[in-house]
Amino acid sequence: MPARFLPSHPPSMHLVLMLALTFSTGVLDAVGYLGLDRVFTANMTGNVVILGMALLGGDNLPVLGPIVALAGFMTGAMISGRALRLSSAGWNRRTTTLLVGVSAVMAVVAILLLTGVNPRHNEVLTVAITGTLAVTMGGQAATARHLNVRDVPTVVVTSTITGLAADSRLGAGTHPFWGRRLAAIGLIMAGAAVGAGFVQLHLGLGVLLTAVLTLAVALLGWSATNRHSPPHAADIAGAAPSPGAAVVRPDPQAEP
Repeated sequence: MPARFLPSHPPSMHLVLMLALTFSTGVLDAVGYLGLDRVFTANMTGNVVILGMALLGGDNLPVLGPIVALAGFMTGAMISGRALRLSSAGWNRRTTTLLVGVSAVMAVVAILLLTGVNPRHNEVLTVAITGTLAVTMGGQAATARHLNVRDVPTVVVTSTITGLAADSRLGAGTHPFWGRRLAAIGLIMAGAAVGAGFVQLHLGLGVLLTAVLTLAVALLGWSATNRHSPPHAADIAGAAPSPGAAVVRPDPQAEP
């Protein structure tokens, strides 16, 4: 989407971009579950539940796939966390670089799938692709967390649904951020529907779409930050603090 059609206010822009990543998460999870032996590449809650049932032999559920996905997701999250440990919360050069890297890995997987690599009847290949995509989603999720857009975690909407219901008129009655919460829920569902459709056409198409969306989010976010930042602010945000300086960590309760 061209930048001129996006909100000019940085927090609003970041919200729109995180919602786009939420949509892409739905796409990739549909690809993983329907095309990679019922394993989620982003929704780790689902994998934990599947693994728990599989350990008792429930409905021939996979065991290796969810374990690899969990390990891969945590690895990706640790890589992003390590890379961002000295950065202030918000968009900077490091967040952009991480998202571009996520997009590049997804693109490689998509190209392999589109050029004839078929994991459907090869368990080792299926698990390898699952683990690779899970690493990228762990990196994406940790980077999105660093950007600190409240109620849009991009990879899971359970807490978002809880907040939407608990704070609704029939609940606490405060109903903050109901619009973004509803949008996140709808977009991850829409993404899953699109991903399921792509699986019927080709497994690589959903992965390719996710790669393109992630790259677009990275470039638009970086461009918007540069437009609204003083000269050299982006370099300062990505630089290590001086000795003794406090590092600002993301506050999960803070409003962007």
